Amino acid sequence: MRRDHRKPNQSRTISFIPDFTRYAEGSVLSCCGYTKVICNTSVEEGVPRFLRDQQHGWLTAEYSMLPRATHTRGEREVSRGKQNGRSTEIQRLIGRSLRNCIDLSLLKDYTLMIDCDVIQADGGTRTTALNGAIISVIHAIQTLQYKQKIKHDPLKYLLTAFSFGVVDDTVILDLNYEEDSHIDVDCNIVLTEHGDIAEIQGTGEKKPLKQEHLSTMLEMAQQAQPILLKTMRKAINRS
Repeated sequence: MRRDHRKPNQSRTISFIPDFTRYAEGSVLSCCGYTKVICNTSVEEGVPRFLRDQQHGWLTAEYSMLPRATHTRGEREVSRGKQNGRSTEIQRLIGRSLRNCIDLSLLKDYTLMIDCDVIQADGGTRTTALNGAIISVIHAIQTLQYKQKIKHDPLKYLLTAFSFGVVDDTVILDLNYEEDSHIDVDCNIVLTEHGDIAEIQGTGEKKPLKQEHLSTMLEMAQQAQPILLKTMRKAINRS
């Protein structure tokens, strides 16, 4: 039994508040337990230079943690003059995963810019950000369709992201901060809504990741996915 009384395969409460901010074309507050991430998607005209004159859109993401999102105040990255490696890694994960599920050729010359800002962190910030980001992207796409700036829906499928850890040879789903700071193995798995693997990001913190543990993680993710998809679709439909 975990300290918050969850079973190893039990996620924390997940919720999404759509239209959380006023001005972004897509906006969601993504919550998983005490972790809260604001996910805004902006639509910008134009694409990177390597895509100019190709009638091909683009999607990119930025991730940051606000100074008092954790137990102590962290320094703003802008104050240091550069991002830390963790933020760069996470925003690349978000952008790479979302480009997997969007047909960018249907976006014309538009760029979807995703901003994921952690306002409160208690483990699982990257998966919470990614789950919220896909909803905010869909809302931004709906805005483009409503304004008749694109004709066809570029979404190929939904994505779901789950965090895992291994402690004392036991796989646990959806780590909070306390659990995350004591794990032997850290892993994040991104699945399509059909159960296919979009991304696996794993690290042996103290011990290597065993194949049997990875198989258990995939099984847990597929079992937990229907409930998460139901919650995501409710937010997508703003119901």
